[in-house]
Amino acid sequence: MSLPATVQRYLARRAVPGPWRIQGDDGRRFAGAVVIPALAESTDLFHTLSSLAANPPELLQQFLILVVVNHRPDTPTAQQADNRRTLELLNRRCLCLRPLQLAWIDAASPGRELPVADGGVGLARKIGFDLVLERLAWGHTDPLLAALDADTLVQPDYLPALRDHFAQTAKGGAVLPFCHPLPDDAKQRQAMVLYELYLRCHVLGLGLAGSPYAFHTIGSTMACRADSYVRCGGMNRRQAGEDFYFLQQLAKTDGVEQLSGTVVFPSARISERTPFGTGRSVAALCDPAGGGSLFHQPRAYSLLGDWLKHATGHWQDTGAAIQQWAGRTHPYLAQFLERENFVAVWDRLSRNHATAVARRAAFHGWFDGLKTTRLLHYLASGPWPRCSPEHAVPDLMNGIGLEAAAGAEQQLMQLRRLQAATGGNRRATHRRTTF
Repeated sequence: MSLPATVQRYLARRAVPGPWRIQGDDGRRFAGAVVIPALAESTDLFHTLSSLAANPPELLQQFLILVVVNHRPDTPTAQQADNRRTLELLNRRCLCLRPLQLAWIDAASPGRELPVADGGVGLARKIGFDLVLERLAWGHTDPLLAALDADTLVQPDYLPALRDHFAQTAKGGAVLPFCHPLPDDAKQRQAMVLYELYLRCHVLGLGLAGSPYAFHTIGSTMACRADSYVRCGGMNRRQAGEDFYFLQQLAKTDGVEQLSGTVVFPSARISERTPFGTGRSVAALCDPAGGGSLFHQPRAYSLLGDWLKHATGHWQDTGAAIQQWAGRTHPYLAQFLERENFVAVWDRLSRNHATAVARRAAFHGWFDGLKTTRLLHYLASGPWPRCSPEHAVPDLMNGIGLEAAAGAEQQLMQLRRLQAATGGNRRATHRRTTF
């Protein structure tokens, strides 16, 4: 069966060239794939694979589980040795992990390592996703792709939730509900609580502001249609933040929403493998000097909401008129828009997009998740510095008509329940995934 023309063009123009290939499977076609980058994960990886193996056998037959064992030549010797151990175990134990349809990519042996310049988790994910496109059953199904991490556990309803979600939505991307396991160590537990509470409050604030980018950006929670992966340009090669940029682009092209019906459990361990992210954030919060002032003040989200509402509601105004409104509303908003050359951008959007729907979509394509983050950081550097949870969580919770529980850990549990329960706001679909 030949690949769709769009996939062929993508592979010709945007796939990563290199010596990598898929090993360990029989070469047949699948309705979906779960791609797992692994760096020095010889222990945790097999716990992750075992949790996947608890999913329904009929779905495990239809999903390829693809592990990308990877490192760069400058990776510490101990991590390289661990990767060799992982490859040995995959070769020895693949039959013991049935009913998984398990395969792997060796991006760790001499001559196959990731390049020093851009080798990291983004490139490892990209290699896996790009290579697996040729193993999907195009034409017979609406193939799915999911990202997982080698230290992330899933529930037995992981694959059913993916199947059911994409059978009921027209959007091409999804993020799964998540919970970080809370450590027994009191200091690490407090740090993890604060970090996850911040993540959830941030998405809550974005939702209250009406941002189309109000979703979590955690690599092990990402999923999409395979044709949506191709349409958005595929995975990027970033060494950190690859999940944020991929989901942002996916939201622009095919939409992203949260699914429901399952939960994934990313690791809460302290790590310095990437320049930023969960591991480094938890490590910083464990430091007495780290503090708990992660949170953006609710007023910042309120101003963001006013800005988004005005820009999309006054789509026929000139850029100068909207800039003047920003100056009357808050000087820092006006300064930020001036720095981003808003007037020229808006007038260009106005020339190129004549209708309300088109111009609003173009605006959100320009004022995307990254610019939203920049605005919030700009406000935090000026009038509204970051604050502790007690100064942020109650007002954000009140914004959705709820009273915040007492204490950070109780507030986290409250938001976990809320965001998992309301994640499945699905629209009617014109497409259906066939399994």
